[in-house]
Amino acid sequence: MKNLLVNIGKRSKRAFITQLSTKKKDKVLKDYSLLIQRNKDLIIKENRKDIKNANKKKLKDNLIKRLYLDNKKILSITNSIKKIIRLKDPTNIVLEKWKRSNGLNISKVSIPIGIIGIIYESRPNVTSDVASLCFKSGNSVILKGGSEAFNSNRILSNLFRKSLKMNKVDQNFVQFIDIKKRSVVDFLLTKMSKFIDVIIPRGGKGLVKKVQDLSNIPTIGHLEGVCHSYVDKDANPTIAKKVIYNAKLRNTSICGATETILLHDKIIKKFGNSILNNLEKNGCKIIGDGKIIKSYKKKIQRARAKDWSKEYLAPIVSVKAVKNVDEAIAHINKYGTMHTDCIITQNNKTAKKFLKNVKSSIAMHNTSTQFADGGEFGFGGEVGISTNILPPRGPVGLNQLVSYKYQITSKGKIRN
Repeated sequence: MKNLLVNIGKRSKRAFITQLSTKKKDKVLKDYSLLIQRNKDLIIKENRKDIKNANKKKLKDNLIKRLYLDNKKILSITNSIKKIIRLKDPTNIVLEKWKRSNGLNISKVSIPIGIIGIIYESRPNVTSDVASLCFKSGNSVILKGGSEAFNSNRILSNLFRKSLKMNKVDQNFVQFIDIKKRSVVDFLLTKMSKFIDVIIPRGGKGLVKKVQDLSNIPTIGHLEGVCHSYVDKDANPTIAKKVIYNAKLRNTSICGATETILLHDKIIKKFGNSILNNLEKNGCKIIGDGKIIKSYKKKIQRARAKDWSKEYLAPIVSVKAVKNVDEAIAHINKYGTMHTDCIITQNNKTAKKFLKNVKSSIAMHNTSTQFADGGEFGFGGEVGISTNILPPRGPVGLNQLVSYKYQITSKGKIRN
């Protein structure tokens, strides 16, 4: 195993040395999309092996649902690749340039990061999405998918390599680790720093925590999405009801789902109870603090301190009453995970204060937190969401998979 992984690393580095034109990259991606369309029956056949194994292992229904591929999902995969083709190449762009009085001409130019290792679970579309994003941004990628989607991931990565070969490009720009052993991840995180420049984990809390705890390679990612929606005293009741419902219940299993609702004291009886009733009648369990329990006449569970930092990923929501926007900001900054947090208000001054002062990587105004997604941002997809303080933050798409260098020219200048 050790030799195999080291050789994968060496091959990635060799491939990365060859920097390609935008035209060549887009041609590879176009052919990849066509190969997926032409081989959709084979992809579905391989996917059914994964579904069969998942049922044997009695995986949860929601996990099997994420695994499942059909014609509609394959069309979605190819559409995502086509969007990436249409996006501007983020490499070799002069970001800034200036002249200095000392005779230096300085340019700040975007460059690829290098070798990116992606460790991910469940969804086979991650294989095509991240491989396409990394390739278009000039990076080599090493893919370590979860064993539950092994056959689906392998066929999708093999088709990418076939497209590379067809276009006389080094196939090792994209490599899939064809080993199911769990020890592979440990080796990647602790022994591959010579070959991998950044690790991006994409999966559940257990996987991300393991990567963050073990890795001696820089990581980009988020551990949990404890997202908040705060309904201010100046909120529009119709907007608040609509946005909160979507933010919590559109899809409860994604990291951008709202997990805590903060209600201003003054709106609880006016329309806050109506918001909660709308959630409850649609199958959402309410966990409230003392003030919420007192005003919301139905029987609900009392919130404990640990509920404010829970990521439920289910139709359950914690609800807290706050006195003002400052208290809402303080609560979010204490219990949130710097993922996505929203204020609902018609008061622009209050909104600006919230947007400026929450520590979130994504701060929203009158908008469902479920928009925390690279595709929705116009990034053509994402390799994940980053809650790191250092960049990149938020959805990591094409333009976030580059670094930069300074290029300096002069007419033979020497320093005094």
